[in-house]
Amino acid sequence: MYQISARGARAPVEAAWDALAWADPSPAGAVDCKEDGRGVWRLDAFAETQDDADACVAIIAETSPELNARVEEVIERDWVTMSLEGLPPVSAGPFFVAGSHAIARHAPGKIAVLIEAGPAFGTGHHGTTLGCLLALDGVRRRRAIGKVLDLGTGSGVLAIAALKAGASMALGTDIDFDSVPVANENAKKNNVTGFTAMHVTGANHPRIRAAAPYDTVFANILMKPLIGLAPEIARLTAPGGTVILSGLLHHQAGQVRQAFEGHGILFERRIRKDGWSTLVMRQRD
Repeated sequence: MYQISARGARAPVEAAWDALAWADPSPAGAVDCKEDGRGVWRLDAFAETQDDADACVAIIAETSPELNARVEEVIERDWVTMSLEGLPPVSAGPFFVAGSHAIARHAPGKIAVLIEAGPAFGTGHHGTTLGCLLALDGVRRRRAIGKVLDLGTGSGVLAIAALKAGASMALGTDIDFDSVPVANENAKKNNVTGFTAMHVTGANHPRIRAAAPYDTVFANILMKPLIGLAPEIARLTAPGGTVILSGLLHHQAGQVRQAFEGHGILFERRIRKDGWSTLVMRQRD
């Protein structure tokens, strides 16, 4: 495994992130960018082979020549074991997300969600997950969370948090086959009922439609899939229901907002965390 890193101004870092994330096929298995200090942004990509790492560097150089990308070989580690040794807990409003090493020590009165680091995205540490949890807190303060659809469920952290906060049921979907058993197992570990995770691409699936309409919809994925899902999400959301969208760099939020507003979904607010934006929107009554 190889890590490719570059630091610089926001515009070239985001441009390089875009190029790597949407290359088809991409030499990078995962790409992330975030603010790394005052006026400084950082790009991180991960590649399986040296050739793929070199291809990532070439894409960065072509897209943003002012960036100086570095390649470092990453020693394979047992990330789950490491998480048990020291993955810090995460607080987001009333929610406390942590592994078993810290969950017993959570602050009194918090809604504790047990999530170990593993192969599925979503330990609560990423800015997109934090934004979604804060948006969920806003929902629970105003009304019943009701029926939940979690598109791109990953570890199941958002659906599980919603159920612990009073949701009546939650259906999670993911295009990553390996995430599905992880999410279902996490639901069991958290002693929540009414959760099912499914391996599904998109939102046009008979089982998703059968449980509609949904009072709260999460879609923590990426800009282009979100725009493509806008009409389906609009049809699946109950009148007055909340739509929480994330996986967006700040400059991408406007395009996604516009796409959903074009399908009658109203903008309510935007949450910014660690270089990422979460949009909170509402279906018309």
